Amino acid sequence: MDIAIVGAGAAAVGLLDTLAATADSPGTITVFEPSPHLWRGRPYGPDLDTVLVNAPPAIMSIRHLDFGHYAAWLGMRSQAHLDERLGQPLVPRALYGEYLAHTAETALAVLREVGWRVRVVTARVIGVARSGANWSLRTEDGRGHEADHVALSVGGGTPQDHYGLGGASGFVDDPYPLARTLERVAAGSNVAVIGSGLTAVDIVVSLAARGHTGLITLLSRSGVLPHVWQRPVDHRPQHVTAERVAALHHEHGAVTLENLLGLLRTELAEAGEDFEAFAAELLAAETEEPVRRLRAQLDAVDDPRIGRRVLQETAHSVGPYAWRLLPEPDRTRLRRHFRMATSVASPMVPVNAATMMRLLDSGQLAVAVGVRKIEVAEGVFRVRHDDGERTFDAVINAVNPPPRAIPRMAGPLVTALLADGSAELHPAGGLVPADPRLHVVGDLAGGGPFITSSIAGIAAQAARAAQTIVAAGD
Repeated sequence: MDIAIVGAGAAAVGLLDTLAATADSPGTITVFEPSPHLWRGRPYGPDLDTVLVNAPPAIMSIRHLDFGHYAAWLGMRSQAHLDERLGQPLVPRALYGEYLAHTAETALAVLREVGWRVRVVTARVIGVARSGANWSLRTEDGRGHEADHVALSVGGGTPQDHYGLGGASGFVDDPYPLARTLERVAAGSNVAVIGSGLTAVDIVVSLAARGHTGLITLLSRSGVLPHVWQRPVDHRPQHVTAERVAALHHEHGAVTLENLLGLLRTELAEAGEDFEAFAAELLAAETEEPVRRLRAQLDAVDDPRIGRRVLQETAHSVGPYAWRLLPEPDRTRLRRHFRMATSVASPMVPVNAATMMRLLDSGQLAVAVGVRKIEVAEGVFRVRHDDGERTFDAVINAVNPPPRAIPRMAGPLVTALLADGSAELHPAGGLVPADPRLHVVGDLAGGGPFITSSIAGIAAQAARAAQTIVAAGD
């Protein structure tokens, strides 16, 4: 069996790890990746130490269902990166990239030991088409490659320039790696950051760590900041589970949003918590003043209530499965709360939240809500928002691409697959294979929920894809 893996980020690592554990009959694996930072993808390459992994170790394992895999690799190194408020190690993303690289190299060694031929081609795939029983891939250097199965693990989309500022002096269109882009920002400059999510938090915290003295303003249409992670508690969901969702589907032939809310209601009731109060608290995130809410979030890090913890865990573990079963009207209802849902499902870590709070209290950081227009005029950036107009020396784009967006560098490859009829675009974004020998792993996979895939979700997808490939070869 010949397997082609296009892309060498976290999804590819999950694929290789499962293949190493399950593939008995040797074959050939070819990994295509032009980046020099193998196995790390865009998020986990070399960068500033202030760019942290935004989640506890238990949900960052790239080995599906092995929740201790990443923590075991960290070992004693975890002590140097402890977030005291969270009680968990939060390492720089570059160090997490080392974990991914170690896992991939270990998997490759195991595969080679049992007879697999493995190679890495440092060229971008720009074309792929079905050729009889095989796939024919073409790289940008003009070379052709053959495979029985193709797995696309090309990562997420690239940031969008919503205000047409590309090419303007002082505008940073893609912030990562921050080690490179923040060097272009003068320490005393008045900086605007477009967005208020986790990327914006990374930028603010990193500017502060570099000694930035100028004002920093988050420009946001909603003003919603990420929630803050709470200390883990000893509770595993008993009702909001994939098994209970599957049982509902089997019993009723469908799963509705009210069904899912009923599971969460029961989960909270058994813990002695009020579902209505919890729901009201969540919805308040869309209207409450951002600074007041962040302060309340920091105060709730040790709150023992399980509601938000259950929602954060199951949004990524149960959510992708449940989403596929929901009727479209229910999906539309959930999409209306995109910013709030993203804030809950992808919280910021307490150490970063404390820095944000300090900067807000000092007046160095502000949040401007209701941004309507940004334009370049006379060497500065003029921003119009609900409270008036401001000018800035520099603007950094922290707008995350929408879930299921096609990465710019993968555009020609996706176009080729669509032209060949091997795949089709999902109406809600992403790519859906039309051939069982094509596998899409990661955020590009069509039909997923309206929040960006987590490492746990990517690991689950990778494991399923690897198992499907192995089964096809038996």
